[in-house]
Amino acid sequence: MVLSFRVSELQVLLGYAGRNKSGRKQELLTRALQLLRVGCSPAVQLKIKELYRRRLPRHRMVNMGTVSSSTGELSGVTTTSPLAVPLSYDGGLPVPSSTSSTSPVAVPPLLTSGPELDRALSSAMPGSLSRHHVHPVHPDVRLKRLPFYDMLDELVKPSSLVSSNTQRFQETYFVFALTPQQVTQIGSSRDMLPGQKYDYTTQVQLRFCLSETSCPQEDHFPPTLCVKVNAKLCPLPGCLPPAKNGVEPKRLSRPINITPYIHLSPTVPNHVTVSWTTDFSRNYSVSVYLVKQLTSASLLQRLKAKGIRNPDHSRALIKEKLTADPDSEIATTSLRVSLMCPLGKMRLSIPCRALTCTHLQCFDAALYLQMNEKKPTWVCPVCDRKAPYEVLIIDGFVGISPLLLFS
Repeated sequence: MVLSFRVSELQVLLGYAGRNKSGRKQELLTRALQLLRVGCSPAVQLKIKELYRRRLPRHRMVNMGTVSSSTGELSGVTTTSPLAVPLSYDGGLPVPSSTSSTSPVAVPPLLTSGPELDRALSSAMPGSLSRHHVHPVHPDVRLKRLPFYDMLDELVKPSSLVSSNTQRFQETYFVFALTPQQVTQIGSSRDMLPGQKYDYTTQVQLRFCLSETSCPQEDHFPPTLCVKVNAKLCPLPGCLPPAKNGVEPKRLSRPINITPYIHLSPTVPNHVTVSWTTDFSRNYSVSVYLVKQLTSASLLQRLKAKGIRNPDHSRALIKEKLTADPDSEIATTSLRVSLMCPLGKMRLSIPCRALTCTHLQCFDAALYLQMNEKKPTWVCPVCDRKAPYEVLIIDGFVGISPLLLFS
């Protein structure tokens, strides 16, 4: 349908979708096809059909029948009508002639989704641009789970940030809408968060990451990123100090809360514009999720619900460390473990450490979670190794021992 549009119709479509509607016809057509590639909202789809119906008067349109959702092919197509008109790719309707009026034209199958549609759109792109679309529209990217957020729904699945031209600065655009239930979830979740002002505990979260499928990805932002939600500039996470002069500072690996900028309405779509600088060495993806924010107290309750580690595990670790190594001239004859938390310098109330740690020293679970709630680093304060929430465990041996002194 889009391929048959004239310049005026392409401008109407792009203007309705909030895209740039200036330029030559080929540029407008490229933007319109890019809009289809990244996925357009039902409202934009209806606009395309409306413009197409205006393009082809009702008495000249083919009886398209119904589309099979499994095969994407037409059923019930009227092939005997002499008024069957093929789609025009040069921006105008074909002029009926003696040959076209006597031989009906076969209608090509309608592509609704899947790799066939992707290949068709790629082949319709200009030659210089189609070479840039070598990565999938929706890569099989998995993002790392964030301990302080429970994912409720996926509003926009991970989508590749595709370069639409050879320019340095790129821009893409997508639309998502909320269901009535999701609007109710967000609207009823406004609460006073600890140490903060009133905010929504159920949030719409925007996440960027590398398009790598080998393992779950951390949040990673493309260079010179700018995000607008419903034409409002959205603040981004802060930057780390640059490693050396002349290098762009790296942003903190955090999600972006766009809840204050969205329309809390099931009938009004939300428009997100993303602009960035092309990085030929890396591909990036963007996704949108509906999440519920948790507190450190909630995570502490979940940690307690996992249970306490059997004291025999710690006893076995102590025996292993006290066992003399025949190849070493130095033998360990005693182990001393402090009952003071290395974080708060206070007596341990809930002794905790990571399953990946090899030391006996524990830290206080409540204090560790509170610190990561303010600044998520998830680093063990004893050995400086990664200690994510998933591998934390409450030590039952340290919790019941008033003094750990072995000789």
